[in-house]
Order: sequence, then structure tokens, then C-alpha cells
Amino acid sequence: MYVDGFNFYYGLKDKSHHWRRYYWLDIVGLFERFMRDDQQLVAVKYFSARPLNNRDKYDRQATWFNANNENPKFNLILGRYLEKTIECRRCHFKMKTFEEKESDVRIATQIVSDAKSGLCDIAIVVSADSDMKPAIELAQLSGVKVFVYFPPNHFSNAIAGMPGMNITQMQRYESRFRQSLLPDTVTLAKSGYVLQIPPKWKTYQPSTTP
Repeated sequence: MYVDGFNFYYGLKDKSHHWRRYYWLDIVGLFERFMRDDQQLVAVKYFSARPLNNRDKYDRQATWFNANNENPKFNLILGRYLEKTIECRRCHFKMKTFEEKESDVRIATQIVSDAKSGLCDIAIVVSADSDMKPAIELAQLSGVKVFVYFPPNHFSNAIAGMPGMNITQMQRYESRFRQSLLPDTVTLAKSGYVLQIPPKWKTYQPSTTP
């Protein structure tokens, strides 16, 4: 599995807040629920970057990364944020912002490298970013069967229209998301440190109180 972390996250970050209840996911557990009985999930390669401009977001993301790192099949591959200055065309007001870099290239490189190395029979790309098309095509030319899973609230006509493409719209499988939530507390095996679901994320989950 090759997960475009930004595409996946912003698919969950819907305006209705409905899908935000699944921020605290066991990501490997989720995708194992999409495997057939005759398939084995070898690895989930999750591509993202740390939001250096917001400490609260950084801490929530770090907590989630650490919880998922307990599973050896979870492979975190980080790009980076770069600071840039944008200017209003009308008033010429300038402000600093941050832009994520490298993730698309890293995903494409990993897909092609693994396909060429014969590390998998099937590659599943979790993204609706049309920039993935060249990497998908190269993997197919290497004899790897490629499936694409569109995160909730995302779709790409460019990818869906590729010849022989196998598309799964994850939004149709909400029950698998529900079954794959991490427990509210996760104890790290090596250190014994206890991680808690970020309080803000907890507020998105439905109350279990009758």
C-alpha cells in the first residue's frame, strides 16, 4: 500500500466533520480489512510531512504516527514543509505560509522502485492525485497489477479513466473505518509510554454514553 498522507487526511477532513471521527485510525488494520483471504499485506508506506508552522497539529500528528509505528508493517516516509512568501495581487500585502514538498516524488519513486525490484505482485495506491499517473503506468509496465483507492470525498477522472484501472472508493466502506479505530490509549511496547487520543480528535467521535 502506498498512501498519499495529505490526500488521505484531507479526504477525512470533510466540512460536515463526519469523517473526522476516523482520524485516530489503525492504518494497517484498516487496509488489512481490504485484503482477500488469499492476499497478504506486506507493508503500508505512508507519505507525509510534519506541519512545522503549528505546534498543536504537529503534536497530534506525532502522537498518531507513534501509535501506528507500533505495527512493523507501518512505514513512515516523510517529506518536508518549506516556507514561502505569497503576495496579494491587489494590495501587495505579503505573508508567509508553508508548502509541503517532496511527497509526490517520494511516492512515485517508491512505487516504481518496488515494482522494478519485484517486491510485490500487487500495488495499491491510496490517492486521488492525478500526479500519480506516470508512476502507476511504469509499475504496470513492470508487470505489477495496480489498484487505486480513492480516499473519502476524493475522486480523479484522470486516474479512473486509465485503461484497465481498478478503482475502490473508500467512502463506500465506512464500516471498515469504524472497525479500525485505535483504542483511546496506546502503550508503546519498548518504552511503556502511554499515548492518548488527542482531545480534539476525541470530540469528533460519537459519544457512547446512552
